[in-house]
Amino acid sequence: MKAAVFHSPGNITCDTVEDPRILDENDIILRVTSTAICGSDLHMYSGGIPQARPMVMGHEFMGIVEETGKNIGHLKVGDRVVVPFPIACGSCFFCQHDLPTACEHSNPDYYGPEGGIFKEKGGALFGYTDLYGGYNGGQAQYVRVPYANFGPRKVPENLTDEQVLFLTDIFPTGYTGVMWGELKGGETVAVFGAGPVGTMAAKSAVLHHAKKVIVIDTLQYRLDRIKMLTGCETILWEDAESTIEQIRDMTDGRGADLCIEAVGFEPERSFIDRAKAVLNFEKGSIKVLEACMSSVRRGGIVSVLGVYPVNYDNFRLGQIFDKGITLKAGQCNVHPIIDKLLDYVVTGKITLDDVITHRLSLDEVSKGYEIFDKKEDGCVKVVLDPWKLTGF
Repeated sequence: MKAAVFHSPGNITCDTVEDPRILDENDIILRVTSTAICGSDLHMYSGGIPQARPMVMGHEFMGIVEETGKNIGHLKVGDRVVVPFPIACGSCFFCQHDLPTACEHSNPDYYGPEGGIFKEKGGALFGYTDLYGGYNGGQAQYVRVPYANFGPRKVPENLTDEQVLFLTDIFPTGYTGVMWGELKGGETVAVFGAGPVGTMAAKSAVLHHAKKVIVIDTLQYRLDRIKMLTGCETILWEDAESTIEQIRDMTDGRGADLCIEAVGFEPERSFIDRAKAVLNFEKGSIKVLEACMSSVRRGGIVSVLGVYPVNYDNFRLGQIFDKGITLKAGQCNVHPIIDKLLDYVVTGKITLDDVITHRLSLDEVSKGYEIFDKKEDGCVKVVLDPWKLTGF
């Protein structure tokens, strides 16, 4: 089959690889019909999250069941399903407590309670390094889906792939940032980052009747697009100080009720920022998280959706304590909320596919990663078709 294979930072190509096989009675093989490039994939692409061996990329995918293991009861060949990005057994302590990203069984080689940088990680994720299970992902024509009695969800035939594809990750992730904010209606929500997850967070804030949604980004084209899609107010980030000041000016000096960090540890940085990180033996920067903690009101909530894979010494614990900030962070637990979110799509309460800016064939994956990473050609979200190949 054809698949997008990570070889080294900056080098992801469409290769011919072996077809996946059923390895366990709880597996299915999925014929992938749609897949997407996620902002989290860029952390591997940049080398920010290490991966030594080649791996099939991708954790946002859906398709048609091609083959089932002997223990699969609720799915049959020909069923069309969407697949949550975490891989979870459904039976362990954490899965039973609605925390599938902490699954005790899916990542046996690297799992543990500590949450270290290179050991004792959480549950497995599709196509996201050996640290998170080493499973091949879904930027491919076929993919093996473990624990398929727990993860995949059937989708209505009257909905297109693109209408439901983002139930895999970016919509549940953006929704979780708002859900953690415990909105009751009438609040001000500040979303840092106008990429795909930031867009879904803004849409989710509107869905929860936020009075004011403010989105911050460094690129005007992304702000223009998210304003068109959600009606939000926008701030073009020039520096942290002016951004924080503008948010306070828009909230009677108090700050936002909820700040959502949808950028992560690799924001746009100056040479000085990069030099400081090297001197501190740190990877990336927490400057966007720091801006969130300054922009949130006293007693407010900060939801951290962006990826932070390492520790930082100069963390503002004193500010968190003095302001009484609640900080919530982590990978999105898709399984407990995906059915509710699917219903939002079915009933037309939310639209997901309007975030797509580029549709490419799988063998154009190198181009897709490049324009997504460099934010070229107005790129916000890339969807790949594994079966419309241009170069083979």
